[in-house]
Amino acid sequence: MIRYTKVKLLQFFLLAAGTLLIIFTYTGFKNKPSEEILSLEAKDEINKKIKDKNPSGDTFFNVEYSGIDLAGNRYILRAKEANNDITNSELINLKYVKATFYFKNNKILYVSSNFGLYNNKTLDIVFRDNVNSMYEGSKLFAEEAEYNNSENFIIISQNVKITDIKGTMLAEKLIFDIEKNTLEISSLEDDKVYTNLKRK
Repeated sequence: MIRYTKVKLLQFFLLAAGTLLIIFTYTGFKNKPSEEILSLEAKDEINKKIKDKNPSGDTFFNVEYSGIDLAGNRYILRAKEANNDITNSELINLKYVKATFYFKNNKILYVSSNFGLYNNKTLDIVFRDNVNSMYEGSKLFAEEAEYNNSENFIIISQNVKITDIKGTMLAEKLIFDIEKNTLEISSLEDDKVYTNLKRK
């Protein structure tokens, strides 16, 4: 009789232990996500490598922006490549940029450069590296140009060279007032020349 009781107790403990083992096994799997294939360290390493490869965020190709500035002039901005800035959603980094400005006086300004920066809120544009421009038969070459929408002017600087039928001129900086249609030229000797661009 004692042996029978021991066997029954042993069977009861084995059954209880098996039941508890099954319960803990299945509840443990439910609490721990089984879909997690990569460890958190591995995920962080992958994300870091992605950010290092492309710190500017998402990349887009053959983009075009168009609109009307505060003065009512129309513009079209094209780039072969664009990256949104992850630190500032308003800024877009551009490569191989071409812009066309259609002014209200029916004049057209063409600007191109290797790199650019476009603010999609203020509509300001910065052109950098190998800036080429054409306006009213004059060709302009520089390293940087900045289109300021709120102030309604374009500043062209760094190794500025202008060629037209009158000859060639070198300058330190040009400020083109779009509203007044005037050009302020800062020469290499720091002298300023004011030119009226109104032509017949």
